[in-house]
Amino acid sequence: MNKLLYVIVAIVALAAGLLGFYKSFYLAQPEHALYYQQPRVLKPFQLTDHQGSPFTNEQVTGKWSWVFFGYTSCPDVCPTTLQELNFIYDELTDIADNQVLLVSVDPQRDSQEKLAQYIAYFNREFKALRADHGVLFPFARNMGLMYAITDSESDNDSNAYLVDHSASIVLINPDGQIAAIFKPEQEIGQVPSIDGAKLVSDFEKIVRLHH
Repeated sequence: MNKLLYVIVAIVALAAGLLGFYKSFYLAQPEHALYYQQPRVLKPFQLTDHQGSPFTNEQVTGKWSWVFFGYTSCPDVCPTTLQELNFIYDELTDIADNQVLLVSVDPQRDSQEKLAQYIAYFNREFKALRADHGVLFPFARNMGLMYAITDSESDNDSNAYLVDHSASIVLINPDGQIAAIFKPEQEIGQVPSIDGAKLVSDFEKIVRLHH
C-alpha cells in the first residue's frame, strides 16, 4: 500500500512539474507587468466600500481585481489612471470577470459620500474603498505600494495638503493572491500614466497562465 501511495505522489508531482514547464516555456509571458510566477499572499484586511459595505478578502475571490491607490483631491495621476481604466474596461471584461478598486489614501477628506460621487464619474461599476491609516498602511505594504501625506500647502488650511502615492496598479487573481504589478510609464515633464493597450495585452496572458 505504501509503495502504491509513493507512486501516486510521484505521478502527481511529475504532472505538476510538466504543467509548470508548459506554462513557463510554451505560453506567452507578460511583457510589461511585474508578474509573480508564484503569486504573493494577500493578508487578511477589512476596508469599507463607497456604499458602506464591508470589503474583505472574500470580495477579491472569484474574479480578477485591479487595485489602485489614490484620492479624490488628486490633481493628475488618479483621474488619468481611472479614465484609462474606464476606456479599456470593456476589453478587460471580455477577457475575464474583473473589478476596478480605488483605495483612498486620504480617509480624512474622502468620506463615503464623496467617494461614491467621485468613482461614479468614471464608471458606476468601479468601487471606491476606504479605511483609517491603521488599516491602510499594512495593506499598502502587503501590496508593495506606498503613500505619504505631505505638509499643508497653506498654514491657514489644515486640509490643503497633497498625498504622495504609488501610481502602480496591483492585479489580484481570483484565488485572492497578488498576481502582478503594472507600473506607469513616465516621460520627462509628463504625468505618470498606464498604457491601456499594454495592460490589456498582459492581462490576457496572465489569465491564460492562471488556468
